[in-house]
Amino acid sequence: MQAALILFSIAILAPLGGSLIAGLFGRRMGDGPAQAVTIAFMLVATLSSYGALLGGLIGGGMPGVALLAHWVDAGSFHVNWALRFDTLSITMAAMVLTVSLLVHVYSLGYMAHDSMPRYRFFSYLSLFTFAMLMLISSNDLMQLFFGWEGVGLASYLLIGYWYQRPSACAAAIKAFVVNRVADLFFLVGIGLIFVVFGTIQYDDIFATVPDQVNTTYHLFGANHSVLELIATLLFIGAMGKSAQLFLHTWLPDAMEGPTPVSALIHAATMVTAGVFLMARMSPLVEFAPDTRIFIVLIGATTCFFAATVGLVQPDIKRTIAYSTCSQLGYMFMAIGVGAYQAAVFHLTTHAFFKALLFLGAGCVIHALHDEQNMFRMGGLWKKIPVTYAVMWIGSLALAGVFPFAGYWSKDAILNAAWASHSGIGTYGWVLGTITAFITALYSWRLIFLVFHGTARDQHAHDHAHESPPVMMGPVMILSIGAVVAGVVLAPFYIGGKQAAFWSGAIFNAPGNTIMERLEDVPTLIGLLPSIVGLAGIALAYVLYIAKPELPASIATSFRPIYLFLLNKWYFDELYDVIFVKPYAFIARVLWRGVDEGAVEKLPVGLARATRDTAIVATRTQTGSIAVYALTMLVGLVVLVTTVVFFQ
Repeated sequence: MQAALILFSIAILAPLGGSLIAGLFGRRMGDGPAQAVTIAFMLVATLSSYGALLGGLIGGGMPGVALLAHWVDAGSFHVNWALRFDTLSITMAAMVLTVSLLVHVYSLGYMAHDSMPRYRFFSYLSLFTFAMLMLISSNDLMQLFFGWEGVGLASYLLIGYWYQRPSACAAAIKAFVVNRVADLFFLVGIGLIFVVFGTIQYDDIFATVPDQVNTTYHLFGANHSVLELIATLLFIGAMGKSAQLFLHTWLPDAMEGPTPVSALIHAATMVTAGVFLMARMSPLVEFAPDTRIFIVLIGATTCFFAATVGLVQPDIKRTIAYSTCSQLGYMFMAIGVGAYQAAVFHLTTHAFFKALLFLGAGCVIHALHDEQNMFRMGGLWKKIPVTYAVMWIGSLALAGVFPFAGYWSKDAILNAAWASHSGIGTYGWVLGTITAFITALYSWRLIFLVFHGTARDQHAHDHAHESPPVMMGPVMILSIGAVVAGVVLAPFYIGGKQAAFWSGAIFNAPGNTIMERLEDVPTLIGLLPSIVGLAGIALAYVLYIAKPELPASIATSFRPIYLFLLNKWYFDELYDVIFVKPYAFIARVLWRGVDEGAVEKLPVGLARATRDTAIVATRTQTGSIAVYALTMLVGLVVLVTTVVFFQ
């Protein structure tokens, strides 16, 4: 156990070392050595996580806590730097480090010809990895919030890495601001937890949750459960980080960052932090049934909304980004029906096949010299056959086709929604099944537009080439994960071994038997997601191969719907009217009326009055004795007259 804890600590802290060395000494070292250092530290961290995982599972002893240092001691508020070593944290760490290491290696080739200093890019990647690891290994909510804000900072730096581009800077700011809105609710939730429980340490909170079930607060003439309020506040924080409906608008714009950033942050790791938070807080969420209904409502609606928007996007990366948003909706649907294990299972498999799709898209972009518009591609499967093959693998996993990874995890979520035997569960199952059809449709829309048909840009097509081995190697490894991760992990994550595997890291209340009922769904219900997925692939073939003129005809015939989807349900325009323009108007009034009109004019006016008074005063200083004597005489007369008059 002690050796596993040491390895776990090395795995968490090693990326910070690589980031600091590359960031502080990269300019002096040069790009090559800085890149080598960060990758070396990432390799050590990844191997250490595997050792810790094996040591923890085989040797037993989990959970455990590695105390690093004391942090805050203020009255009754005590926080330590500590690493929580349990199944949830170590499996998440192994997944994050595996994907991060592969993205670091992939970036060697993808960023090779970038004009920006690459040591800075690699330093940011490693900094992000460290922040994410601090989040998932936290033993209390304060350290989790530190990692939460750390990944937000790293995301801002990486989205805006190409800071010469106004669009990249705007996207970075948008991501930062939208997440700050959600983080306010999260922070209030943490504060309320301390008020109610007197602590923010997980074990202490979880041990006393049953005692607070009947604790209420009075508002608007009614009593409300304090646990419901806390769970809702935490979920709103998760909505921002995981790009759920209403707080999703930053994720598609974040595609302005380099493609490796999209693969690491906006597909595999950071956006899943919200799902991790709700799974970690499962002992509390279990006692907030109304909040769980709200979670299913948001998750199911998000997965459908994002899929419909992905149907019409012309940009290859934005299509995959909306797919990420949609898949996160599935994960929250599982959280809402109490199948936390299925949510974490889909989180893990999704990390492999979605990172694969993003890096595969990066290979396409690299082959076409930074072209991202799918309508300018076509006929590439013979030019880049390996990329074509891995994109098929990633898409099959995403569509949930047997036996690829997504089949095991996404079907488990839909089965859980059906097995919940609730109205909101049925709502989630219906939208989730419809989304499975749409997901297959837009996934093969991407494949057929990019790799089949005729070349729409002959010059780019003629010069297209396969990516170098340093890029294809990580992609091939991820493709293996996209194929086997589901079948290998299913028995442990959601199968008969799941209770022993999780060892209490994820909590189900005694009345929650959803994990036992996953296999009890009717055969047709279990097969339906696969059937509709195959139907989506068939429809995509008809639309983009057999009759390629049909999509344009449909878009013309249903133009209002097409524009509605193309403009992402007009959320950005709506927010512009509701928030941006009023805020800009208020800011303009305060700037011109208050700042320039009062704040700036007041000292200027005082200075001008002082100057004018001084000018008048200097005119009395003539140097003439006669004038001074006359002035004194006039003053004396006035003084005497005043005294006599008022006696």
